[in-house]
Amino acid sequence: GLITPSLEEMQYVAGEMQKDDYFRGRMMPLMIGGATTSRVHTAVKIAPHYDGPVVYVPDASRSVSVAQGLLSDQSAAYIAEVNADYARVRTQHANKKPVVLWPLEKARANKTPIDWTGYVPPKPKFTGKRLFKNFDLAELARFIDWGPFFQTWDLAGPYPAILQDEVVGEQARRVFADGQAMLQRLIEGRWLSASAVIGLYPANTVNDDDIELYTDETRSQVALTWHGLRQQTEKYEIDGVMRPSRCLSDFVAPKGVADDYVGVFAVTAGLGVEKKEQAFIDAHDDYSAIMLKSLADRLAEAFAECLHHRVRTDLWGYAPAESLSNEAMIAEQYTGIRPAPGYPACPDHSVKRGMFELLQCGDIGMGLTESLAMTPAASVSGFMLSHPKCTYFNVGRIGEDQ
Repeated sequence: GLITPSLEEMQYVAGEMQKDDYFRGRMMPLMIGGATTSRVHTAVKIAPHYDGPVVYVPDASRSVSVAQGLLSDQSAAYIAEVNADYARVRTQHANKKPVVLWPLEKARANKTPIDWTGYVPPKPKFTGKRLFKNFDLAELARFIDWGPFFQTWDLAGPYPAILQDEVVGEQARRVFADGQAMLQRLIEGRWLSASAVIGLYPANTVNDDDIELYTDETRSQVALTWHGLRQQTEKYEIDGVMRPSRCLSDFVAPKGVADDYVGVFAVTAGLGVEKKEQAFIDAHDDYSAIMLKSLADRLAEAFAECLHHRVRTDLWGYAPAESLSNEAMIAEQYTGIRPAPGYPACPDHSVKRGMFELLQCGDIGMGLTESLAMTPAASVSGFMLSHPKCTYFNVGRIGEDQ
């Protein structure tokens, strides 16, 4: 499971296996893995659909040990242990304290308190689209966040401290050296190319939760409506201050109050990856194939960081004096945010369709699958907001009224 829709598909497949005599009769094991999956989700949502062994695998590298457990002489004991664990997880999940949700109107009345009087939203140097094709990979390398790189190899710990870790330090240093070496070869050999498109548009909040992006400064024609989701879980006062029920629209000036702006971007560093990856696979060099994909992912994230820096200091220019180290940027110590569809502050992927149409992402070789995954895989897209009070948050559960 890589994105949310695939989780529902997993439940369907498990149910189909239960109906099939071949799978059910042989107690064919079903292993569950992927970025959006979890042990709890497997136990609560998938395992009940199938009588055979259903086992969550936290990382692809663990699939070997799981398969060994399922095929060994002690498989019955192994499966019984897994089933008992999942039964405990289901019991704990069923006994969780229910989440209290506010009515949507009450949540809207508790929006992020921002005083728009006297605040003048910064105006970009241009409005509309701008393309960046065949961007300098060496420039992007300066913005790489190496922390997630180690997670690809199931090595846990913050970078750079992980390189000196007593348990995984030796493996971390080895894979980091290999990654640095391949990155150099990748740049010099131009194994892949990176391109991006950014749009800066007049924008305003409407209907409390939605943000309209306009075609021009007349603000008469809507280019894209970004439907926001607002926190509805019950809020409490902390130190005499009520925690707000946030929505990203809170950070964009309401229509008729001030002329605000929103950025939209899409970047990819995966153009050409498939050809080089296939060459490694044909040479039976899976390690290099995985290394290449992990570096492409890091470069795509670095591209988003690099472009956001350029927007803040120049293209939009709302923080022209910014002087942050790469570590400070990774720690998000800059002004403004760049929320991406599918992440906690805007978990709805469907806005990608409008984003990709507005930016004409096909011009830089990017597209969407029917379930809204980006292609190439090493790609990032999202929005940019400039208000000094912008912050990330988790929407969490919402009510039927929203």
